[in-house]
Amino acid sequence: MTYFLDKIREQQPLIHNITNLVVTNFTANGLYALGASPVMANAREEVEEMASIANALVLNIGTLTKEQVEAMIIAGKAANKAGIPVVLDPVGAGATTFRTKSAQTILDQVKVSIIRGNAGEIANLAGVSAEVKGVDASGDFDMEELLQVAYEQLHIPLAITGALDFVTDGKDKAIISNGHPLLTKVTGAGCLLSSVVAAFLAVEKETFKAATRAISCYGIAAEEAASKASLPGDFQVELLNQLYAISEDVLKSKEKILVSRLGSGHA
Repeated sequence: MTYFLDKIREQQPLIHNITNLVVTNFTANGLYALGASPVMANAREEVEEMASIANALVLNIGTLTKEQVEAMIIAGKAANKAGIPVVLDPVGAGATTFRTKSAQTILDQVKVSIIRGNAGEIANLAGVSAEVKGVDASGDFDMEELLQVAYEQLHIPLAITGALDFVTDGKDKAIISNGHPLLTKVTGAGCLLSSVVAAFLAVEKETFKAATRAISCYGIAAEEAASKASLPGDFQVELLNQLYAISEDVLKSKEKILVSRLGSGHA
């Protein structure tokens, strides 16, 4: 079994990020720590050229503008032409009409390899929030049902992350229980995760395997960071340190992944 981490460090794939203003620096540092090579380019005048030479593309709509949506579509089409993976992070989908429609427009015009978001974002993007049953008193979705219903609507591999993380390619599903609550106290932790998924996709063509391993790797790095830092500011720095220090041996010994067929019960 391989975690693809050594491949990332050997190949140093170029990850083109069109991302939000809040997380640019943290995302770039996280990718560098992991072993990938980040580039942040969002001008319409250069995104086509940049995407055509990159190894993966991340489209993150966190601080969206009309011009950025146009740039994302240009870059996405160039990535499709070049045959490189595209990760969509639909930050805040459902919060505003513009945000939701922009994500849908990207999906209409760009072939996306995987969507990585939280339950609310994926549900709103798929238009299935009213159909998903099993919502408990805290407002949480029945995650396994959401995973299946959302895939049936979108027909795109999904990574729904939260207290537990879920991945599907329409055939299999993975439930990943690595991670730590301090990730919710650091702005941009989810956005960096989307870019980490892109780095894994850049070196592994099987989307399900790459995304599952990426999310587990990130969760384990968070667990290691939390063992050394108990406050959010320290944790943010230590997370970068652990992304740099983590090894495949550590990943194999600490992974918490259950795999089964989509639509079945727990593995």
